[in-house]
Amino acid sequence: MNVLDWQYAHQERVHLVWLALAIVGLLAFLELRSRGMMDTFLSPVMQRRLTAQASTERMIARLALIAASLLFAAWSLMQPQARGQMETVTTSTAAADVVFAIDTSRSMLAEDTAPNRLARAKAEIGQLVSRLDGHRVGLVAFAGRAAQVCPLTPDHSFFTTVLSTIDSRSAGRGGTKIGEAIKVAVRGFPQGQGAKLIVLITDGDDQDPYSEEAAKLAREAGVKIITVGLGSEAGSQITLTDPQTGAKTTLMHEGTPVISKLNGEQLRKIALATEGAYVPAGTSAIDLDSIMESYVQPIVRAAADGSVRRIPAEQFQWLVLASLLCLLGALWVGAGAGDRKGA
Repeated sequence: MNVLDWQYAHQERVHLVWLALAIVGLLAFLELRSRGMMDTFLSPVMQRRLTAQASTERMIARLALIAASLLFAAWSLMQPQARGQMETVTTSTAAADVVFAIDTSRSMLAEDTAPNRLARAKAEIGQLVSRLDGHRVGLVAFAGRAAQVCPLTPDHSFFTTVLSTIDSRSAGRGGTKIGEAIKVAVRGFPQGQGAKLIVLITDGDDQDPYSEEAAKLAREAGVKIITVGLGSEAGSQITLTDPQTGAKTTLMHEGTPVISKLNGEQLRKIALATEGAYVPAGTSAIDLDSIMESYVQPIVRAAADGSVRRIPAEQFQWLVLASLLCLLGALWVGAGAGDRKGA
């Protein structure tokens, strides 16, 4: 084990050495001050009779061992690795990172699904998250632009709170750009291997000509996409409800009611581009158990079972052991302070 051949994953943590030295300096100052105060009130003879005080040699040894313990700990936090040596790690289990991308455009206010597509999508996401214990979840809201409103987190309560605030103004711009949503969702995943999944819930009324290209970028990043299509393929008028009065009006364009249709073919292409799946929910209830068993769980298992990674050979274990041994040595030396010398 040649420490000169080590490389460090976190070389910037070398500055923790100054913190370790400051702690030792503070301990030395407190020790010397307590001895000085004792000299003020008691003679050396009375000190030996009435107090259990370590000798100067023991004090120096204890401080030196504490210093060594802290320095070894700081060294280990730099995460030393053997240069040029790799270890093979086989993963048998893994958690998934799941990002939900929810369409918040005004077409999602169509009431062909009760109470409307957007409210229905939020309810379905909430139920699906409740089945994802142990997995991290994130949320992207999109319309004419996309925004990450909740980064990946294992805190499902926080996710649910953010989800409850989503409305047709969350994305800040009209229209529907699925490709933009995919790009934002992909950027939210960590680098490296692992089960990465986007659950895209929309009516597929896409105005982005680059959606399929975005799906291919997701595939290159190791991300699979499950698209869930809400709404009627025959089309439905978009009804806007005033939150204050409850009055309903039909969205019009140049005097004609706007008709929103489920574009299942586009959603199918996006899903297949990533070897994912398309779920044509339409206006009926989404079969959440089927989504979990047929799509989510196989994707997680495929990423976990037999997954082999090559990582640098870690060497921090030796430094942690040395730090613990020095700490035990300091405790043992300090225990000698209880030995009193009779006058």
